[in-house]
Amino acid sequence: MNWIDGLFNIPSALQAVVVLSLVCTVGLGLGKIRVAGISLGIAFVFFFGIAAGSFGLQVDEQMLNYCETFGLVIFVYTLGLSVGPTFFGSFRHEGTLFNLWSLGVIFLGTIMSVVLSYAMNVPMSSMVGILCGATTNTPALGAAQQALQHAGHSGGPAALATAVTYPLGVVGVIFAMIFLRKFFVRPSDLVVHSGAEDDHTYIGQFVVLNPAVNGKTIAEIAQGTHRKFIISRIWRGDEVIVPMSTTVLQANDNLLVASKREEVPAMEILFGKQVNRDLNKEQVDWNHLDTKVESRVIILSNGVLNGKKLGQLHLRDAYNVNVSRVIRADIKLLATQDLVLRYGDRLTLVGQPEAIDHAETFLGNSVKTLNEPNLAVIFLGMLLGLALGTIPLNIPGMDSPIRLGIAGGPIIMGILAGAFGPRLHFIAYTTRSASLMLRKLGLSLYLACLGLDAGKDFLTTVVRPEGLLWIGLGFVLTVVPVIIVGLIALRLKKFDFGTICGILCGSMANPMALGYANDTIKGETSNISYASVYPLGMFARVIIAQILVMFFV
Repeated sequence: MNWIDGLFNIPSALQAVVVLSLVCTVGLGLGKIRVAGISLGIAFVFFFGIAAGSFGLQVDEQMLNYCETFGLVIFVYTLGLSVGPTFFGSFRHEGTLFNLWSLGVIFLGTIMSVVLSYAMNVPMSSMVGILCGATTNTPALGAAQQALQHAGHSGGPAALATAVTYPLGVVGVIFAMIFLRKFFVRPSDLVVHSGAEDDHTYIGQFVVLNPAVNGKTIAEIAQGTHRKFIISRIWRGDEVIVPMSTTVLQANDNLLVASKREEVPAMEILFGKQVNRDLNKEQVDWNHLDTKVESRVIILSNGVLNGKKLGQLHLRDAYNVNVSRVIRADIKLLATQDLVLRYGDRLTLVGQPEAIDHAETFLGNSVKTLNEPNLAVIFLGMLLGLALGTIPLNIPGMDSPIRLGIAGGPIIMGILAGAFGPRLHFIAYTTRSASLMLRKLGLSLYLACLGLDAGKDFLTTVVRPEGLLWIGLGFVLTVVPVIIVGLIALRLKKFDFGTICGILCGSMANPMALGYANDTIKGETSNISYASVYPLGMFARVIIAQILVMFFV
């Protein structure tokens, strides 16, 4: 049976793949088991990794570091790509508030660490390591060690304290979220509050009764108001008209108008009476509204058009079709002339079937092309993200520069690529299924390596005289701030539970807890809030670690 021994015990690239595959397979399988209605999901990969490492299953250190880094980079970069298109828009709405809640978690944990240091007679050189482990922030540990060496102290106690508290720091956020959901979350808290914002359009039917617009062209009406609207078709008696900018409106025309939901009262004032007809249901058969004009969804897969404004395509003039709205991921956008199109957008075209056929050829509409992820862009983005993470950033008053690191650099680069890629004709599109698979693959690898690494010294460290005290303090610093801030946020009913989970996971720099949130909560709100708070939270943790050393050691 030497071949079995070679698979599991002789260090090699093959052995690393076998061991990590085993840990991921068993961990993901056990993660599906529910006890009292609760399952740990992907987090069980970490637990099984600790168990395997404690029983002597090990991987070559360099291979382990490589796989851990590679898995984390894949996860955070693809996460950044997925939230990039809505990231900066969230700051115009609630992103700033997300970060204030995140800073609340961070500052509460910092105050608690200072109080516990004096109350439990734990030196700050050890307490700062406990805090870094409790918040799973290795960049903060590096900054604290440099500050300790500057002050003439050894960084060993801080590193040891981080190693002891890190495992429960990883899972503590999950326990806190389970606790909140079990005892404080109501069904209404699971409803995505921002779901309405995913639909930025409203379809309404209006009858022209306003004498001020009777006899005017659509272009003249649009120029005379700051309201944004698209008239996709006009019913005039038995005639169905695909409107152009030069089309003249007449009294009693029936207009099918796309606008923003909040603009509906203004549309009624502008045109006249609104017809009592629900055209905003999930399933509306637009082609049964009339048989003379067709409505068809066309996918933008012509790479040349990526990053161009809708008005630059001149679809109305060149093909005699109107674009009523654009669907991006699951978000419905109003098809204004200044809307910047992205590769993979789905355009709703209205016009004669032959005209739509010609426009379809121009736009691409190739599902097969979209189903092939642009892997070169993903690898290039990770490369640039890692380079960004190594740039030293000098902050006044800090003895040593800080860096974004292997997690901060790629997630910021992913956000930038997702948000601004189209403007630079940089096609970073991936299908939802491909994005989810890459994220889960990367996170599984990262957790398997993290568990194996923590497991090898876990038992020996725990039995140290101060080991149990450190673990207890670390668990308190992980769980208590998360529960307190999470409970306050729930009671204020500002956000849905998914958004709160993303804020809490981001403030604790905890991708595994985010993975658990994604497994148990519907929607992408946790990912958006996580990415919104992660960069600032990481910076704050690094700076706080150095301040604690400077003032309390």
